[in-house]
Amino acid sequence: MDTKKQNKTSHTDGKEFTIGQLAQYLTDKGLRVVLVGNPDTLIVRVNTLEDAGPNDITFLANRKYIKLIDETNADAIILPETMSAPERLAQLKVDDSYYALCLLVELIHGHRKHPFTGIDPQAKIDPSAKIGENPALANNITISRNVTIGDNVVIYPGCFIGPNTTIGNNVILYPNVTVYDDTVIGNRVTIHSGTVIGEDGFGYATYKGTHHKIPQIGNVVIDDDVEIGANCAIDRATMGSTVIGKGTKTSNLIAIGHGSSVGPHCLLVAQVGIAGSTKLGHHVVLGGQVGVVGHISIGNGVQVGAKAGIINNVKDSEILLGQPAVPIQDAKRQILMVSRLPEMRDQLKELQKRIEDLEKGSQK
Repeated sequence: MDTKKQNKTSHTDGKEFTIGQLAQYLTDKGLRVVLVGNPDTLIVRVNTLEDAGPNDITFLANRKYIKLIDETNADAIILPETMSAPERLAQLKVDDSYYALCLLVELIHGHRKHPFTGIDPQAKIDPSAKIGENPALANNITISRNVTIGDNVVIYPGCFIGPNTTIGNNVILYPNVTVYDDTVIGNRVTIHSGTVIGEDGFGYATYKGTHHKIPQIGNVVIDDDVEIGANCAIDRATMGSTVIGKGTKTSNLIAIGHGSSVGPHCLLVAQVGIAGSTKLGHHVVLGGQVGVVGHISIGNGVQVGAKAGIINNVKDSEILLGQPAVPIQDAKRQILMVSRLPEMRDQLKELQKRIEDLEKGSQK
């Protein structure tokens, strides 16, 4: 099968715009935009450099792909304002090409359209539950007692909403999301398939060799505009709340321990694990497979590279790498030192031989 051809045909047409209209739209959104080329160029799709064809607009956000510009079959391109493309391409030069891409994909193609509306007869809804306006509640969901659901909420098949849960407006729960009791979910939250919110935290008291379960009497609070990936697990607090701050986004397979607090606008990449009672500030970025021990604080604006292990408090704006995680310059020195170990080993052997030869000479 021709994979490239298959990729091209998988992109359906969106709404039609001229490149001039797109330039004006981005300008109205606050971006600096310079239009180069024919303003009447017609655009119906956004596509990658490799897969783009006629009537497509493509983009360049990372300079390492600059060579692909000459090979693309697109009619237009979004570029950083300091770069140029061949004259055959209409160009939108902007101060943030990746954000411009985000805006144009949303404008031309829109977000996913949900395949159902209303309340399915096979949805199991407790009589005490309160459902807001314009619901889209699919079959085979369970909404327990005293649940409150806001307006324009979409719940896909297989979801379970536990007792006393509150869900805000414009929330989307994809298939098989489980929300335990007493959870609070804000407005415009999206939770992807298979995620569990509010399961018991990992809390046990070990007495005379036996692990005794500590009742987890807290809950989980998810603030507005949060998006949680697939197959994540967010523990309820032992007491109090596990909190996910406003605007935070997580990838898939994230585990957040009981009583932790993730600040606003954080980014957690796949397979991050955060132990209990840990506090993250705002705009923290944790790379893939980062592990964080419990009962520490990570400051505002911290960035941590993939597979790092954080075992101590971290100050604001630090950039960390390694196991255990250390400031990036220290990590680079460690990596350089490790790469030189074979050479240093040979040097030590040579020095040892010289010393032995000198000792033999002095004994004579």
